[in-house]
Amino acid sequence: MTVGDVDRERAMPAPTDTPERVEPSPGDTPERMAMFTDAIFAIAMTLLVIEIKRPEGDALKSSASLWRFLTHEWESFFAFLLAFALLWTVWRRHHVLMDQVDRLNRAFTAWHAPLLLFVALLPFPTALLGHAIDNPLALCVFAAAEAALLFSEAAVKEVAHRSPSVLSSDAEVAEVRRGASSSWAVAGFFAVTAALPWVIPAIPFAWLLAPAAATYGGRLIERFRTGGGPAAG
Repeated sequence: MTVGDVDRERAMPAPTDTPERVEPSPGDTPERMAMFTDAIFAIAMTLLVIEIKRPEGDALKSSASLWRFLTHEWESFFAFLLAFALLWTVWRRHHVLMDQVDRLNRAFTAWHAPLLLFVALLPFPTALLGHAIDNPLALCVFAAAEAALLFSEAAVKEVAHRSPSVLSSDAEVAEVRRGASSSWAVAGFFAVTAALPWVIPAIPFAWLLAPAAATYGGRLIERFRTGGGPAAG
């Protein structure tokens, strides 16, 4: 072996068992989708507060009058807190999902359109709820809008765990699937309650049980996914 052969061997890259990572093509990178989604959520969550009526005139003359105004507007505060909490949890779950996404595909991208549409729409049914909490149709519109948002979220997760090219190599596919099951469950919960305001006027308070519906309903769906066995996790 000559000196030149030794130099060439040193210059050659060392062999590796790790497959070379294929970079996403233009338009398939998840970073822009994550940033755009964050922006829509931030705007929608901010717009929720606009529909809360501000005290004016006589309502500001004394502590007693201000207290009467605030207690009279409790429906608006309730609607704001409920919608904010729901949007926060959906955003947080989406944040966790996007941290495991390596590239986009057509279906994953397409399902973000209805997801973000209903996120942007939610301030409107929230205003209806806050100003007419005793109106069954207002309650129905809010529950239907929330159900549509959650169904879209579930579809995004469903595409992610069924598409090997979407998730990164170190992503927990089973965990993404369980997240989809929870989203399907809570979406179904809101869809069912959308038909109940005419017989149960206090249905908005049942929406506070949404986390329980996601947890226990998700476990039930997981049982069906795994052929009736115990839910994963």
